[in-house]
Amino acid sequence: MSKAILYSYRRCPYAMRARMALRIAGIDVEQIEISLRDKPQAMLDISPKGTVPVLQCPDGQVVDQSLDIMRWALLQHDPQQWLQHADDADQRALIQRNDTDFKYWLDRYKYAERYPEFSSLHYRRQAGIALLDVLEVRLARSSYLGGQDPCLSDVAIFPFVRQFAAVDANWFSTADFPALRRWLNGWLESDLFMSVMAKPVKPG
Repeated sequence: MSKAILYSYRRCPYAMRARMALRIAGIDVEQIEISLRDKPQAMLDISPKGTVPVLQCPDGQVVDQSLDIMRWALLQHDPQQWLQHADDADQRALIQRNDTDFKYWLDRYKYAERYPEFSSLHYRRQAGIALLDVLEVRLARSSYLGGQDPCLSDVAIFPFVRQFAAVDANWFSTADFPALRRWLNGWLESDLFMSVMAKPVKPG
């Protein structure tokens, strides 16, 4: 293999954060956009769990967890020092809360009709308690989650906050999260994010 292959799905938050790390690290990848209904056999052969992202490195190594892909890319080249605070206990705890408690409530808020046990408002409140209230306090003190410069946790968490904000954009635009909105909009408007969200050009 002359370069890495990345199996991705454009709107998947896990794939988004992996693509952002690969792009900022300058890693040349062949990106394959998959269909969730018709996953390529080549991907399933190297990662039977069948979820994206999956990175096949030039040496054949397979990395199929998004955070591991981020770390792999940044260990090759980390021009903005995103790994500087990556092993700080509080930073690891933020990502852990995002990937567990917040993701749990986010899914229920986003697909409330599938979880009729409680209202959408209940799920939204629980998501805020799970993580967003903590992020708001932190971002009111500093520009990014690790201080005045972006770090791994910002990019790992941002795609999930993006999903939360999009469920009810009108509500989020006036909710009591001014610092979180500033931070979110900064990432949404960044050249980095826009570049990884460009729709793949279909061959032919």
